[in-house]
Amino acid sequence: MSHPLIMTPGPTYIHEDVRRALSAEIMNPDLDENFFEFYKESCISLQKLLNTKNDLLILSGEGILGLEAACASLIEPGDRVLCIDNGIFGKGFGDFAKMYGGEVLYFKSDYRRAVNIEELKEFLKKDHDFKIATLVHCETPSGITNPVDRLCPLLKEYGIITVVDSVSAVGGELLNADEWKMDVVLGGSQKCLSAPPGLTFLSISREAWNKILSRRHPIRGFYCNLSLWKNWYAEKWFPYTQPVSDIYALNKAVERLLQEKDPVSRHRKIAGAVRSCLTAAGLELYPLDGYSNTVTTVLIPEGVSFKDIYDAMLTEYNIMIAGAFGFLKDKVLRIGHMGENCREEKLYLTLKALDKVLRKLGVSLKGELHKLFTEQL
Repeated sequence: MSHPLIMTPGPTYIHEDVRRALSAEIMNPDLDENFFEFYKESCISLQKLLNTKNDLLILSGEGILGLEAACASLIEPGDRVLCIDNGIFGKGFGDFAKMYGGEVLYFKSDYRRAVNIEELKEFLKKDHDFKIATLVHCETPSGITNPVDRLCPLLKEYGIITVVDSVSAVGGELLNADEWKMDVVLGGSQKCLSAPPGLTFLSISREAWNKILSRRHPIRGFYCNLSLWKNWYAEKWFPYTQPVSDIYALNKAVERLLQEKDPVSRHRKIAGAVRSCLTAAGLELYPLDGYSNTVTTVLIPEGVSFKDIYDAMLTEYNIMIAGAFGFLKDKVLRIGHMGENCREEKLYLTLKALDKVLRKLGVSLKGELHKLFTEQL
């Protein structure tokens, strides 16, 4: 059997150009000055994607490495950290902050909605003595995009350094890191960029660097210590040997995205059509607002299990969709429409198969999902 069509919220399909780049002959990243230049050029391409002039680093590890490195390098024992929590990933950020000695306070928001900016304003008027704030751009399990364009400037009014998990948003959602006063923006290779899993990248503002380099306590650990990277280009030295092939592939994937006229509009259009066809057929979305451009989360109809849907989609149609975890386990199904997966033909096939599977399982639909999808485009 051929490999399944993976329509999950990452990893995504990898274009042939990216796979060819992955197979190119490697350089010695520790000794060859050409690689230092290539790494720098790759960082500059990512800066364009994030709309930032801040320093940018590519780290050898999946997106969680960037998240943990930011927490390890910025947070000192006793620092008050505001964890903006409106989902599984938002809440989970607090665990990393605690791991490195942060005194975490959670600002909890409705898990089915984007973070309410007015409520946060009122909260900060009463308590704003925080060194760091953690927040998630796209809550992947719930399919919600938070208004980081308003959240980060608000937090910056109080001098709070923001760490933003944008792993499932970069490339598929509008992102203006400098204009929105974002201090640390975290991304990953395997989502909207459609490169192989295994790399994380992050931009670091001057304020964030100042905090990292003027700590009272040494940074715990080595691999997550961002201070070691501060002068990597001037010194032509990396803290560890770089994954050359993975960076080749990432560079090509970013190049493809930057050559596209407006990838955010493509994601927005496809996402809107997916949501509209599902609701028109009588299914219920999990989010009530803040709908993501990159992943759609749907409540599983009563009397049907996610396993039944998943197994039928995979065995009968060779298409893989996702469930969720935590409190959403067995309650929702998720369709990823990010990067190379955000193409009309892939969503058409996915929705056609889902339509047949749901009907076979006894779910009554008000229209054929794939036909409703094309009508909405």
